[in-house]
Amino acid sequence: MEFYKYQGTGNDFVMVDNRDLTFPKSTSLIAQLCDRRFGIGGDGLILLENDDQYNFRMVYYNADGNESTMCGNGGRCLVSFAHFLNIFENKTSFMAIDGLHEAEVNGDLVKLKMIDVEDINTFPEYTVMNTGSPHYVAFVEHVEDMDVYLEGKKIRNNETFKKEGINVNFVTQTSENELFVRTYERGVEDETYSCGTGVTASALTFMQNHNQTPVHIKVLGGTLKVYAEKAEKGFRNIWLEGPAKQVFKGNLEVK
Repeated sequence: MEFYKYQGTGNDFVMVDNRDLTFPKSTSLIAQLCDRRFGIGGDGLILLENDDQYNFRMVYYNADGNESTMCGNGGRCLVSFAHFLNIFENKTSFMAIDGLHEAEVNGDLVKLKMIDVEDINTFPEYTVMNTGSPHYVAFVEHVEDMDVYLEGKKIRNNETFKKEGINVNFVTQTSENELFVRTYERGVEDETYSCGTGVTASALTFMQNHNQTPVHIKVLGGTLKVYAEKAEKGFRNIWLEGPAKQVFKGNLEVK
């Protein structure tokens, strides 16, 4: 089996061109491939498949081997992979689990259109919304000093969110239009270097009270930008932009 490794601001993925539908979609196999000690290693695995109407289809699996909801950085990396495979030139449209996405490639930068977000639930200490995946966003004073693994795990597994699971983002505003975001991801069950849908949720939470676009987001693995327009309800025309790079290519015998 031929595979590629991609990363977007440190969020890394195993990529497989599955247009011939030969990849065995086994939960245990995918979990093994994503294992950093006994496999290739990655925050998830993504299959590129054919679609009847659009350039391709994205099928995303978390590192635990289960098919999951939308992954923003994974989507950007898959767009870069499809561009590498000469599926499109500069602009594309593809189908994912949360619906249709558009994207643009400019060198290593990939700009991905996210779904419109209408339902934003604001509580005194946090905000919850779905940007393709469900997210909890809390603004804190010093995110750099937090134990994101411990605090994120507590929230992800509390009675409110335990059944469906939720991704947990802690955010600190570092300048007028810049945020520092750290994320605990469900399915990975750990802090990741970056989370595209989490960065998007964090930026939209910030934009509710600030007329700033784009918002610059620092994550452990680099910098991203989020663009959005306020709508009558929520936000529309939401774009996530940042680098997506091929790390290496390999072949693996699947038994």
